[in-house]
Order: sequence, then C-alpha cells, then structure tokens
Amino acid sequence: MRVELDEPKCVAAGQCVVVAPEVFDQRDEDGVAVVLEEHPAAELLDSVREAVAVCPAAAIRLAEL
Repeated sequence: MRVELDEPKCVAAGQCVVVAPEVFDQRDEDGVAVVLEEHPAAELLDSVREAVAVCPAAAIRLAEL
C-alpha cells in the first residue's frame, strides 16, 4: 500500500498526525500534512486507515500497489 496525500485539499486539522504519528507530520509554517512513510509497515496500516477515515478534507487515500 502507498499513502497518497492531496496537499491542496489538506485543511491542516492534524487528525492524521494524532492517529498515525509514525506516518504523518505537519509543516511548521502552515500545518499542512506531510507523509513521513509513503509505504508504511503492515502493523501501521490500521492506524493509516483510521487517518484516512478521520481526515475532514478527505485529502488522504491508500493506493494498492
């Protein structure tokens, strides 16, 4: 799986960082999300799926490889 972030859609809510801090962070200057692990380990996929679900802007998706 690959984590994809549509940066222009991101509203800097930070929910992804709260749910999956190993995979997401936020830029200091504007709070927009940053993907730290584009291909997260299997044990992180549940938290990434939760981050996709809680993103208020629907800016995150998981793509099949």
